[in-house]
Amino acid sequence: MSDENDPTIGDEMSAPAVAAPSAREFGPDVTVPLPPEGGFTAEDLDRIPDLPPHTELIDGSLVLVSPRKRFHMRMIRLLELQMLDQVPDDLIVEREMSVVLGKRQRPEPDLMLVDTEDPDDLEATWVAPEDVKLAVEVISPESRPRDLERKPQLYAEAGIPHFWLVDRVDGDAVVHVYELDPVRKEYVSTGVHRGRLRTSAPCELDLDLTGLSRKHGR
Repeated sequence: MSDENDPTIGDEMSAPAVAAPSAREFGPDVTVPLPPEGGFTAEDLDRIPDLPPHTELIDGSLVLVSPRKRFHMRMIRLLELQMLDQVPDDLIVEREMSVVLGKRQRPEPDLMLVDTEDPDDLEATWVAPEDVKLAVEVISPESRPRDLERKPQLYAEAGIPHFWLVDRVDGDAVVHVYELDPVRKEYVSTGVHRGRLRTSAPCELDLDLTGLSRKHGR
């Protein structure tokens, strides 16, 4: 992708202020960067030192991710392993990699299916939205409002054609599948799947949603 289309290139980052010692709420060795005027930009995530893993940028604000529950991690693994076996050669399964949706928007879906012209760029830290064919979010208690509302809105506005929202209901994994209405830039539900997910979009997939026991995996 050429520089002229790179949404992270633009204003230089102002050095972020660091919270005063009295604002260190997470322990003596942790400082929280305060946003510059106007908020952080997508490029800042590659420049701010020592950010916690999986830090996202939503509306110019840093979102720090809480420790994830076992359901969350096993669900990601369950879907990822099956997708790796089934997706065609022109799609890549990306796990927990951020997507730059705009100057101040850089969320990190749990999984993506990506069609990119440069699949072997191992230095990449983000994906362009036009390359993303599917974004998947596994709901966590602390992220539920973002997963249900803001992030789907951002993905839809960026033109990502398919979105899955994975929840846990009565102990079972339930996947809500959505497809983009390109005119209204909104997602439309195409089904709710429990036990098994069969779909032809964005590619042929047949996923077992029941294998969350500790014996599952490789």
